[in-house]
Amino acid sequence: MIHLLLSILFSTGLFVIFKYFGIFKVDVLKAIFVNYIVAFTMGFAFAENSFSIVEIPNKPWFLGAVFLGALFVSIFFVMAMTAQRNGVSVTSVAGKMSVVIPVFFGIFLYNESVTVLKFVGIIIALVAVYLASVKEEKSENKKAGLLFPILLFLGSGVIDTTLKYVEVMYVPENEVSIFSGSLFGIAAFFGLIILLIKSIKKREPFGVKNIIAGIVLGIPNYFSIVFLIKALQTKGFESSTLFTINNVGIVVVSTIVGILLFKEQFSTKNKIGVALAIVGIVIVALA
Repeated sequence: MIHLLLSILFSTGLFVIFKYFGIFKVDVLKAIFVNYIVAFTMGFAFAENSFSIVEIPNKPWFLGAVFLGALFVSIFFVMAMTAQRNGVSVTSVAGKMSVVIPVFFGIFLYNESVTVLKFVGIIIALVAVYLASVKEEKSENKKAGLLFPILLFLGSGVIDTTLKYVEVMYVPENEVSIFSGSLFGIAAFFGLIILLIKSIKKREPFGVKNIIAGIVLGIPNYFSIVFLIKALQTKGFESSTLFTINNVGIVVVSTIVGILLFKEQFSTKNKIGVALAIVGIVIVALA
């Protein structure tokens, strides 16, 4: 349970850091690239056992790491496009509601338990995520399509589902850091390609500010993934339960941090969502 709690706290830290990115006008793409380099380095530095880099392509989880690394970068861009075209609230809801995908696969692929109490808890949690995430904002683009929100919903869900599948099938407990480091290294590679393409169109200095921001982001990003994988490896802890508690927990903690740290305003709908989220977490945990 401690691993899940730490994953929620570090994941919430990412939202806080992204908030400051906007305040300090950080180039997000450059910071994301540096963040992947930092997380990649930490993964190899904290490796549970000795290894050779040339062995990594032969690891059974390598192709899964390549797929996830590419998805990490792709979903980042989809998230940015969704926020620009459909608004922040739609982005938040689409990302968090994607929890239904790993929950569905957890139940049907791994034969996880389905009780009335658990079902009710998951439904309450989903309603809570929507109510807590949606903001009273006016979209500048009234005709914004559903393509990017749908891609964000599917992509976020596929990331969680694939992470669970690769962890169950191929990642031993003593290779979590190596797997995580490789995953981030591959994401950094794809990020570098995108940066090089952008630099051809428009050359500009990288900026010390973006490097510092990337380092600050990379540390909690690494630990959020490592602790999530370790939580998934906890015996007797079903993924459908874990992903529900994880996503809803992030929404609750992020909401509290937003109120206390950034003095954000929350509607009655948001407050009801947070209250329901706590109820949902308790029910799912008890189930």
